[in-house]
This record gives sequence, structure tokens and C-alpha cells, in this order.
Amino acid sequence: MGMTNAESVTGLSQKLKTIFRILDWLPRYKLSFLSMDLIAGITLASFVLPESLAYANLAGVPPQYGIYCIIAGGLLFAIFTSTKQVVIGPTSAISLMVGSTIALMADGDLQRWAAIASLTALVIFVLCIISYLLHLSSLVSFISESILLGFKAGAAITIISTQLPKLFGIHISGTNFFSRIANLSNHLNEMHLTVFLFGLAAFIILRLGQHFFSGWPVSLIVVIVAICLISFTGLSQQGFELLGLLPNGLPPLGRPSLRFTDVDGILGLALGCFLMGYVETMAAAKTFAEKHNYNVNARQELLALGFANFGAALASGFPVAGGLSQSTVNDKSGAKTPLALIFCSFALVIILLYFTHLIQNLPEVVLAAVVIDAVMGLIKVKSLKQLYNLSKPEFLVALIAVAGVLTFGILKGVLIASLISIVFVIAKSKMPYIAVLGKIPGTLRFSDIKRNPDNTEITSIRILRVESSIVYYNEENVHELLLSHTLWGADKIRLVILDLSAASNIDVSGAHMLLKFSTELKEQNIQFKIVEALATARDMLRKLGLEEITGHISRRDSIENEVEEFQKLQTASK
Repeated sequence: MGMTNAESVTGLSQKLKTIFRILDWLPRYKLSFLSMDLIAGITLASFVLPESLAYANLAGVPPQYGIYCIIAGGLLFAIFTSTKQVVIGPTSAISLMVGSTIALMADGDLQRWAAIASLTALVIFVLCIISYLLHLSSLVSFISESILLGFKAGAAITIISTQLPKLFGIHISGTNFFSRIANLSNHLNEMHLTVFLFGLAAFIILRLGQHFFSGWPVSLIVVIVAICLISFTGLSQQGFELLGLLPNGLPPLGRPSLRFTDVDGILGLALGCFLMGYVETMAAAKTFAEKHNYNVNARQELLALGFANFGAALASGFPVAGGLSQSTVNDKSGAKTPLALIFCSFALVIILLYFTHLIQNLPEVVLAAVVIDAVMGLIKVKSLKQLYNLSKPEFLVALIAVAGVLTFGILKGVLIASLISIVFVIAKSKMPYIAVLGKIPGTLRFSDIKRNPDNTEITSIRILRVESSIVYYNEENVHELLLSHTLWGADKIRLVILDLSAASNIDVSGAHMLLKFSTELKEQNIQFKIVEALATARDMLRKLGLEEITGHISRRDSIENEVEEFQKLQTASK
């Protein structure tokens, strides 16, 4: 029987709720949350206002575009997201990636610069939708925690190097961190002391605010005080560069003026921003989901991130992502649902419509201080020390990410570190460890003799465990190691037991190698048994006919069973 109309409507309603998450949580919204979400939204607006202006500056676009990103991106993100506290908007790393990459594409044309930035956001939307439809939410796993740790530190140092000239009140350029620092040191004699002291004071207040007034809109207070000092004292004559009057009102909505084919390299930039944006968004999402005990749908966040960037593109903005610092402020302010993000967007709309004249005297050195303060938290020295103690190779990957970002820029630096990380993984699996197992005293269990010297080997039996998948690029090394562990002392060994419990995958090449190894053992009059093989490995080995030599390969086989069976036969033959 077909579905009834009621069942059809219910099914459609449920499907719409899984896509447009606001249809799920808004009808069940508790009025007791309203005041908390409203306060959180207004507090959030006061926090992200100076940040969004600063990040727009970092991306190389007019400052008001940062606010456009928060408004349009935030409204659409709230409709689709499965999170409750995550805030979408410009982030330091993506803003720098956009600014530094587009600088090479725009050739000094500021109008083209802004158009490329919004086109990048639109391409990210397309990438997100494709990834959503193809269920590619696991893409985040290609960038490891080690890479992300190094990337953030390198990005933070790079961003600081772009803001230091503004802090000193001088104009310099440079293609990377090292050239900017060299140019800065050569022009320090041009420093405006008053501008520097002003910016330094703002930075110190911001840092103190992080420790003593966490969750307060300290950056907004610093901005207001700075504007008042410039407006009502003679400081404006001391070499300060000011933000200037922002255009009143909202931007006209429309697609970017450029097309995909108009810009060489746009796909690489968009792909880099997409990967970084998704990683940052999911990092923030998982943090607050664990804190508040709810689930986040990683695939749904692809959709939410995509539409947030779609909104930013239509509003003349640039790529956005979920930001941990903004989300932390939202959470500490009491946000319970994405409605806080909607309230934040409306508060910013009111500012754009009626109050832009109030921030025209904002010194750019204060925006530089806001950016430097914001990115300081990305340099996690304690986490790097912990990584060093836990794994030297992964620490090296993190350092490569830092060096790559500082030398080649954010996008190339991350790609280099990702490739190096993959090479390390392949190299490690190419030379896998094969443990020789011995019996744990007083038990029936077996473990690695090298790690547990008290273990004892069973007479005439060699028990081995391959601690890796056995695939085409490592099967030759595995073969050599197996031979070295067994044919040495072959006159004493009568049985080799191979534990495959740690071999999650065996491909055709690996299976052929095991067949060859079994034949070599047979020629030496040595029995060969395979135990603890996983389902896919068992299927592969059976299809290749290995059971004709080893006997039945079963999930019920164990080291203990094979040892006991062999010893019974040995006793019976005497």
C-alpha cells in the first residue's frame, strides 16, 4: 500500500526539519530562553563589531564588509546549523588567507579585490553543497590536530607581523613574515611614538581584560574610549590614521560581479578556505556540544557553513567560518539557541542604519591591537610542549606547518604540512613493527617480549603479530621481517602462528605475500597458522586459497587454541 496523505506530509515535514534545523528547534523554543538569547545577542554584537572591522582590514576589503559577513552569514547559519552556541563570521586565519592570496590576483585594483573575495565565498558555498551531497564530512580528518596546532601558531605569528607596522604607525610591505619583519626593522626610525604608545596601551588593556573580565565586551569599551580620546582631544593631529565614515545602510544583495572563469587560482583559494573554515567550525561545534551535552551533525554543518558563505557572497562579503573566540563570548553571555545569532545580526543592522557616524574616528592602530590580541590565543605553547612529549614526529609536523605558513603563506603552508603528515603516515606503515609474542607468566595470554622481557616463548613455536595493514607498498618489508623472525633458528621452530588482529586491511598484494611466506615455511617443514584475522582479511585470504596450506582460517582461532593443539600433537607423537 502507498503512503497516506498524512504520512506523506509527516515525512516531508521531517525531511524539511533535518535540512532547515530552525524548523525543528523554533517551534519547541522555551520562552525562558528569550531574555538570555537576547542579552547574548547584544553582547555578541558589541564583541564582534570591532573584530569584524579588524578582520575586514586584514582581508584587504572595506571595513563595513566584515559587518556584512556577520549579518548575512549569521542569519543563514542560524537557519541550518545543528549547533547552539557557534558564531559564524570572519576569522583571523581565513581573513589573512584571503588578503594575502588576493593581493596577487587583484593587481592593486581594490574593486576587483572585493569582488574576488565575495566570489571566493560563493565558490566555498558550491564546495560545501557538493561535499554535503556526497557525504564528505570526513574531509576534516585530512588536517590533523598537529597540523592545525602548527597552522594556528604560524597564522597568528604571520597576522601579528601584518599588524605591527600599524601599531608603530608606519607603512611597509613584504611577501612573507620574514620580509615584513626585515622591512619593519629597517623603518623603525619612522615610528610615530604617540601612535605606538596609544596602540600599546589598547593592547595591554585588552590582554588584562582577557584575564579579569572574560566574557565582557572589553574590545568595545577600548574602541569607545579610543574614539572619545581622538574626537575630544588634540590626538587626531599626532599622525593617527582613522577608520573614516562607513556607508550608512545595508549593501544591495546580488551575486559577485566576477565569474569563476574570470579569476585564475580562485579554486585553490576557495578550497583552502573551505578546509580551514570547516575545521574551525567543527572544532568550535564539538567544543560546545561536549560542554552542553548535545550532538552535532558534521554533515549538516557543511550545509550551514555553505549557506553562511552564500549569504556573505550575496552581501558583498568574504569567506566566513565558525569562530571559537566569538562562540566563547556567545556561550558565556548565556546563549541557549541560534536565536542569539539572529539577535546579534539585527543589532548590527541597527548600527549600520543609524550609528555608523559614531565610529568614524576609530584609530586603525586600535583595530591592529584588537587583531593582535585576538590571535595571541592561537599560539598554544603548552599544547606544543605536550605534543613534543607525546610524539616527536607529530611535533615535527606542527613545526613544519609553522615554518611553511611563515615562509610560503597560509594556504601553501597548510598544504605542505598536510603532505608531510601523509608522507610520515605512509613511511610509518611502510616499515611496520612485527612483535614477537611470549606467554605472560601465570596466565594464558601472550604479549610482546620486547616490551615485556619476563614473557617466555613456547618451545618450537614462534608467535608473531603484524602491527599494521599489509598492503602493496609495505608487503615486501613485511615479508622480509617475517622471514628474519622465523627462518633464523628454523631447525628448532616447528610452528609459526601469525596474529593478524592488528592488520585492519590486507589487499591482494599482501595476501599474495602471505601465500608465498606460507609456501616458504612449508618447504622448511614448518607449520603455519593464522589467528585473529578480521573479517575482510579472512575473506581475502580464503579467496586466494591460503586455507589449503594453513587449514581453516576462522574468527574463533586464537593463539591459545593453536598452542594447545600443537602441544597435544607433539605429546601424542612421542
